[in-house]
Amino acid sequence: MKAIILAAGEGTRLKKYTEGMPKGMLPFAGKPLLQHQIETLRTGGIEDIVIVRGFEGAKIQFHGITYYNNLDWQNTNMVETLMCAREEMTEEFLVCYSDILYEPKVLETVLSTSCNVGVTVDMDFLDYWNARLDDPQSDHESLIIENNRITELGTPNPPPEKISGRYVGLLKFSGQGIDNLKRTYQQNPKQFKKAFMTDLLQAMIDTGITITPIRINRGWLEFDTNEDYEKYREWIKTGEMDKFYR
Repeated sequence: MKAIILAAGEGTRLKKYTEGMPKGMLPFAGKPLLQHQIETLRTGGIEDIVIVRGFEGAKIQFHGITYYNNLDWQNTNMVETLMCAREEMTEEFLVCYSDILYEPKVLETVLSTSCNVGVTVDMDFLDYWNARLDDPQSDHESLIIENNRITELGTPNPPPEKISGRYVGLLKFSGQGIDNLKRTYQQNPKQFKKAFMTDLLQAMIDTGITITPIRINRGWLEFDTNEDYEKYREWIKTGEMDKFYR
């Protein structure tokens, strides 16, 4: 098993704290986000770790990591960043976003779930979302689970009945899943130049490929805005963090 961490973005909504450095190098609880994630992966037995860099990529330097670079990071998005490391897609692997943290128990759940294409889904995210955001409704996306398959995801501002859980930026692909991923991408590469991972996953769903939800209950954080960062640091001081992430 290997992990590919997508760390090419600039993180403009965290600019107050990430001026001149990649989002994944944001310091939190004494170390960069990427270092937290690398340590969690290694604790879970994953030593083969790949990071795809972009904005200020030279500032991401960790021992024992394989690096690729998205040289066109300004004009592309998650899917193209992942495809920069396509030669690494020869065996089962995880895709990890650089701006999230997750507990070892979350990783254990992902690794123990048998699936070709698995998407980590927080089934108990509402309290976290309400505590994190001043306007929680402003950042809802569709994610529908039917018969243990995700049938829709990534549509902004959906009605409540289209929210079965919250998408987490942690995915798993088996050998068959890799074939499905590459085949979907190669059908129309231009379509995915600025696409999010949810766009690619929805394209796979639309062609009949099974996307399996990997269900968790809390145990993760997303660092998207200045307000997120400030709130999380305050939660550590007050002890509120323990409700959502340990």
